[in-house]
Amino acid sequence: MTSKPLVAVLDYGSGNVHSAVKALAAAGADARLTADRGLIDDADGLVVPGVGAFRAVMDALRASRGDEIIDRRLAGGRPVLGICVGMQVLFERGVERGVDTEGLGEWPGVITELDAPVLPHMGWNTVEAAPGSRLFRGIEDERFYFVHSFAAQQWLLDVQPPFPQPALTWSTHGTRFLAAVENGPLSATQFHPEKSGEAGIRLLSNWLGGLGQTNL
Repeated sequence: MTSKPLVAVLDYGSGNVHSAVKALAAAGADARLTADRGLIDDADGLVVPGVGAFRAVMDALRASRGDEIIDRRLAGGRPVLGICVGMQVLFERGVERGVDTEGLGEWPGVITELDAPVLPHMGWNTVEAAPGSRLFRGIEDERFYFVHSFAAQQWLLDVQPPFPQPALTWSTHGTRFLAAVENGPLSATQFHPEKSGEAGIRLLSNWLGGLGQTNL
């Protein structure tokens, strides 16, 4: 019998984390909500959830030294998955209603407000899955659940061989924005897999299936 992959869900004070733990368990993980560095270091994967304002999430991450935890894992090529604002803070900066906040800087670029007639973008939407995407394998035509007004609307990282090209998945609400990124050990979704029903569970299962293969 194969043991379940151990996944740490980073507990740094962000809301809505229990639904992420339940969804990961449904996808086949031994999911634990934790801030314990030893457990996080030992985990096969780390999930960084995030809801609310960019600045509030960054403040909470820094206060709990979550930024160091994420950086340490990525420096060792260990898989990390960011969700919603947990994706946004991976970029260099976020600008929300005139407030300019430094992000984690794993990827270049700025999170800005969507140019759309109705905000927030709330509800189910389709995605343009990246060719060869691991996350969206078998669910390319499914809908996923979004709740956000801000997003990354450009991809600026120039990846050169021998490193593989990131898999970029897009969606549209008023304007085109990044719905998901797969970049070596670091993946992220702007939508909420844990609120996306069976499609979200399958996406998390796809991520779990690749945990031993992403340290490129």
